[in-house]
Amino acid sequence: MIDLHYAPTPNGWKISIMLEECGLPYTVVPMQLGRGDQHKPDFLKLSPNGRMPAIVDHAPADGGDPVSIFESGAILIYLAEKCGRFMPTEMRKRFDVMQWLMWQMGGLGPMLGQNGHFLLYAPEKIPYAMDRYTREAKRLYGVLDAHLGEGCDYIAGDYSIADMACFPWIMTHKAQGLTLDDFPHVKRWFALVRARPQVQAGLAVGKQEKKPMDEQARKIMFGVDAPAHAQAQQQ
Repeated sequence: MIDLHYAPTPNGWKISIMLEECGLPYTVVPMQLGRGDQHKPDFLKLSPNGRMPAIVDHAPADGGDPVSIFESGAILIYLAEKCGRFMPTEMRKRFDVMQWLMWQMGGLGPMLGQNGHFLLYAPEKIPYAMDRYTREAKRLYGVLDAHLGEGCDYIAGDYSIADMACFPWIMTHKAQGLTLDDFPHVKRWFALVRARPQVQAGLAVGKQEKKPMDEQARKIMFGVDAPAHAQAQQQ
């Protein structure tokens, strides 16, 4: 059994989708990010960075004590190795998946996160920041669109954790102020991935628990009321 510490966000969806795709038994431990669950001491033992998702695998492959993993990219790799799927073993194909996973972790996710923050949540509209991150979001969509336009059904050949990492962030395109009509290859890929029953099941996890963000939640989410330990980690 795997415990999934989770909230319905792009990074959370990556792992709920992967667990559904693998068919692994799991229990959801719901997290209310707007109430500061990510800053609680018990969770920080699992995820020192104070960010979800995190998993605890009570039946690791080595038969030893439970294993806890944080960072969504690391969790995807761990689960791929555990179930023997969605990550090639042949060297060239494996690193094709890995490089696109790292692209999502280092570029697509963080830049779309900043774009969404300044468009939707920043207490004041800062034209420079909004312009910078909107342009970078469009550039990254363009990178993915050009790659998928090279005759790829999926990002790295067969369907893989690279697709599961990128798809949830592309799910946010409307909130990002983007339209997939401008990126036809991304639009085609997006529809292909979204049609998978396991993807739909993963997206449905915790959907009913997603709530509008109030002022208290804004303060906690953006570090104002976070404990000193968490604030230090965000600096």
